[in-house]
Amino acid sequence: MLKRNNRLSKNKDFDNVFQNGRSSYHKSLSVKLIPNNLEYNRFGILVGLKVSKKATVRNKIKRQLRAAIRLEEPFLKKGYDCVLVIFPLILANNYEEIKAALEFSFKRLHFYQD
Repeated sequence: MLKRNNRLSKNKDFDNVFQNGRSSYHKSLSVKLIPNNLEYNRFGILVGLKVSKKATVRNKIKRQLRAAIRLEEPFLKKGYDCVLVIFPLILANNYEEIKAALEFSFKRLHFYQD
């Protein structure tokens, strides 16, 4: 579970990231990133009904992504809002492939510390 201050929760924050953020696309997920002028990162995960009609499946995907983010957090730059949009092709992936896709997108956005 991500700490409360590391979560995006307000619609205006999501809208700001979507309107002004930089994007990286993978076949199973999309990452949008924007600076937030804070000392910490905030993450939002969007898994829609198109991915699966079952809430248990959607929640499992969110748990896997949160676990991958938690492991990568110490190596990421600070002060960004990040939104992950999940595509239906993620259902064919296991945890390791999901983590690799997330790392790929973070590298493309230069989100890792130098």
